[in-house]
Amino acid sequence: MSTLKYASKQQMSHWRQHLHQHPETGFEVHDTAAFVAQKLTEFGLQVHTQIGEIGVVGVLKRGTSDKAIGLRADMDALAIQELNDFTYKSQNEGRMHACGHDGHTAMLLGAAQELAATGNFDGTVYFVFQPDEEHGAGAQSMIDDGLFERFPMQAIYGLHNMPGMTAGTMAMNSGGVMASEDNFNIVIKGRGGHASQPHHHIDPLVIGAEILLALQTIVSRSIDPELQAVVSATEFVTDGAVNVIPSTVTITGDCRSFSEDVQDLIEARMGQLVRGICEAHGADHDFTYDRVFWATINTATETEAAGKAALALLDASKVDLACRPKTISEDFASMLRVKAGCYVFLGNGIDSAGGCMLHNPHYDFNDDIAETGTAYWVTLVQQELY
Repeated sequence: MSTLKYASKQQMSHWRQHLHQHPETGFEVHDTAAFVAQKLTEFGLQVHTQIGEIGVVGVLKRGTSDKAIGLRADMDALAIQELNDFTYKSQNEGRMHACGHDGHTAMLLGAAQELAATGNFDGTVYFVFQPDEEHGAGAQSMIDDGLFERFPMQAIYGLHNMPGMTAGTMAMNSGGVMASEDNFNIVIKGRGGHASQPHHHIDPLVIGAEILLALQTIVSRSIDPELQAVVSATEFVTDGAVNVIPSTVTITGDCRSFSEDVQDLIEARMGQLVRGICEAHGADHDFTYDRVFWATINTATETEAAGKAALALLDASKVDLACRPKTISEDFASMLRVKAGCYVFLGNGIDSAGGCMLHNPHYDFNDDIAETGTAYWVTLVQQELY
């Protein structure tokens, strides 16, 4: 189905597998950024480096229009030891492209090559290659470094491969498409001692158990049932022993939702519950609630544009314009808080070729979908910058 004339599947696969062999994490994506900058320069783009520490932006202008859009790919890998055995497996110990950012980068490079060669648009395209998506800091770092002031665009678009979706299909929706992620840390400070004399102590273990149960009432009793939210306690750590009631219990966990109002409500209710239960038992406490990822909220006009581009490439049966929101998180959300845009999903496959889930040591990006992703980028540009 390829409509591409210059960006070949074989070439993008070669780029992708090279990146897969040499994964880098966080803001330490020096070789990856250099590879991207080199390719963009070869294609004839104006290249800007070290945006948000190590991000890269390629600029391609054609015609006389002042219209401009941004296309974004993430470059970073994960701190995972790869368990695949193919020839291009990771050569960097303890690091792996287990989320497909190698594929995202290769597809956007393919789009830059194709658009530079054909020039079939009127306006400016900014190709944004971002570091440190996995820790939720890269997008904001580029924003803080003047991304949208230095490269003035009307909208920005993102894309992620999705195992479990049929290879080459696309999905999107207007509004919340991925959840926020908030992390909480609760420290209960009791008074420990010998397990045989509990009446002398303030048992943080029992207090912690009460708090654990109370946390589950936040979603069921404080959040509108029509809204989605998840509150999960994931660790319960004490300083006790088999015959010692602990003095301290630490509870940590993760919350997901699709609006800042719900985030505010979860934080407030959690603080009230922890404070009230600890006070009732005479214990002290510390409570922190950190917002790591914002919810990814697509804007209506840009989602319509993304859907139009997808439908220009694929049969309508392969495009879901109203997909269900996912409770995973993505720091492209930081860009959408300050700029209109749309984030879409591209099916990676449901079988062994692409069905292994993200962040798994056996995951691999499906090279067969690269042409679809690149053609989507090219079509979006040609339709929006005409």
